[in-house]
Order: sequence, then structure tokens, then C-alpha cells
Amino acid sequence: MSFETEISFTLPKGYVDMDGNLHREGVMRLANAGDEILPLRDPRVQQNPGYLTIILLSRVITSLGTLPAVDTNIIEKLYTMDLAYLQDLYQRINTMEMPVYHGVCPHCSGKVEIPVNFMEAGQ
Repeated sequence: MSFETEISFTLPKGYVDMDGNLHREGVMRLANAGDEILPLRDPRVQQNPGYLTIILLSRVITSLGTLPAVDTNIIEKLYTMDLAYLQDLYQRINTMEMPVYHGVCPHCSGKVEIPVNFMEAGQ
């Protein structure tokens, strides 16, 4: 069994580098625990919690066009539409899908899917 750990994307607008080259195609990898925890120690995040998004994206975007690397300076210079797009992509690929239990309704014998929420289990 395998799953995708890297997702290709195309930015709505794109990043324009100092030479005027447009970079729209990129790859984002799944985040790991360090990606979520380590930026919290960064003084830029401690001064401005909104900066967490910039650091997170710079850690998980593995490529953007022909740029040699993606860092916080590049993420800071993205158009707001592209930043919103990447935030949404990050949330979608890193949010756990709620598992479901397939059951049968005892009243009508219809098939039902019952969400299993491990966060609330045992409460």
C-alpha cells in the first residue's frame, strides 16, 4: 500500500523572479511533525503568529518552476491569491480524512456510513 507524499500544483498567478521569469508549476510535500513544531520557536513567528504560514510553506514546497530553492523570501513575495491557494492546498493534503464505519441501519436495513472520530473517542 502506498500513498502520495508529494503533490504537484499550478499557482493561479505565479512568482516573478528578479529576471522577470514566471514560475507557476511546483511541488508540495506532506508536512511532518517538525514542519508544524519547529517554526513555533522562530522569533519571526513569536513576534507575528501570522508568519507561521510563510515558514510552513517554505518548508513543504520542494520546488517552484526553475528556482533552485524555495525560501521565506520567495513565499513573502507571492501574490495574495497564490498564498491563499497554497494555504488551501496545505490544509487539504495535510488534514486527516475522517474514517467511517460501514454499517446497516437497524430500522430500515439501509447502508449507512458512521464517522469515527478518534479525537472524541472515550469522552
